[in-house]
Amino acid sequence: MSIPLPEPRVARFERLAYGLFLHWGLYSQMGKGEWIMHRKAIPPATYNGLKESFTAADFDARAIARMARRAGMRYITLTTRHHEGFSLYDTRGLSTFDAPHAPAGRDLVAEFVAGCRAEDIVPVFYHTTLDWQWDSAHCTEARFREYLDYLHASVEVLCTHYGPIGGLWFDGNWSRPGADWQEDRLYRLIRRLQPEAMIINNTGLDARGATGHPLIDSVTFEQDLPKPLNREGHARYVSGEMCQTMNRHWGIGANDFNYLSPAQLIQNLAACRRAGANYLLNVGPTAQGGIPDYERAALERAGDWVRLHARPLYDGQPVACTCEGRDFVLRAGDELYYVAFELGQVGLEHVTVNSGRVGPRAITGLSAEVKSAVWLDSGEELAVTQETDHQIIHCTGYPYGTDLVVRIARLHTTG
Repeated sequence: MSIPLPEPRVARFERLAYGLFLHWGLYSQMGKGEWIMHRKAIPPATYNGLKESFTAADFDARAIARMARRAGMRYITLTTRHHEGFSLYDTRGLSTFDAPHAPAGRDLVAEFVAGCRAEDIVPVFYHTTLDWQWDSAHCTEARFREYLDYLHASVEVLCTHYGPIGGLWFDGNWSRPGADWQEDRLYRLIRRLQPEAMIINNTGLDARGATGHPLIDSVTFEQDLPKPLNREGHARYVSGEMCQTMNRHWGIGANDFNYLSPAQLIQNLAACRRAGANYLLNVGPTAQGGIPDYERAALERAGDWVRLHARPLYDGQPVACTCEGRDFVLRAGDELYYVAFELGQVGLEHVTVNSGRVGPRAITGLSAEVKSAVWLDSGEELAVTQETDHQIIHCTGYPYGTDLVVRIARLHTTG
């Protein structure tokens, strides 16, 4: 069976490869995660008082976009409205529960878009479909239809006042299973107003990789490594994206100390590209919109690795072949790249901690014949040998003073 070609917007999205997710709202002031209103059953009349201390004093959209670019990220997805129902944008008469009517007094989404464009970053809008202000998960059908009118009008505002955007990222349909969410109406609105925008609707933890509505452009893998998508015989080419938190919360958790390391970020990004998927990595900004120090440092350190391997990471597509362990091969244009995990280190036995291995690694089923290979980081040439049914890359270890976590070699081939 044939595999459909990706539409141009989907192909562009796949080449973005790596993005920053920002969960920021009134909940950030409490520092207990983005679900605090629901988890503690705080009534809207009480919770909504947080609006009066929301100043956004530390929110510098261009500085955040600059940090993302430094980290190797090419797009940012911002929670323009999360489940609490508070909007970071000017809802233009739909509600007063938004940033312009808070002490912030600003349209923060307009600032976000301007900051992204100044740093050549693609802006994407997250927008909830679950809204606790409306009790949308449990309200009557009549109330739910009224809510959908409000939701769709809100999306229309986002599609008409901020210029071309990279996509709309929805989240919350799982909260009212079996309901008629009027997705046809919503997605056709987006296609009319933002024809080049990606449409993504998160299927949640229980349905990772599920396709959903036929107008969806990318499936989601929430908090788990993506699996390669089988697109044979499908009507449309759909991409994949893994979204993951830097710690255990999407919104900032003041007492959450369980953070991913730069090494884990590198491994997860590589694993996403092995599956042909994007990696959307979340940071919860502080109460008033700053990026916490640890997340900034970790992202920028991992960004040093991204710059060493930019071409295969952004432009590479997985190649159908079998490698050892977690290793894999990418194709970017006419070039092939071998991606190696768990490499050992070489050096004096008294100082070298070695948990990996060096030496031969087999590739089976690769149609091209590999003549030689070169590490991208050092230019060191690697020997390649041919066997009856496989090829062997002779991987050298990291010299003392170096550990890239994941190492990539360009393969020189004959076909």
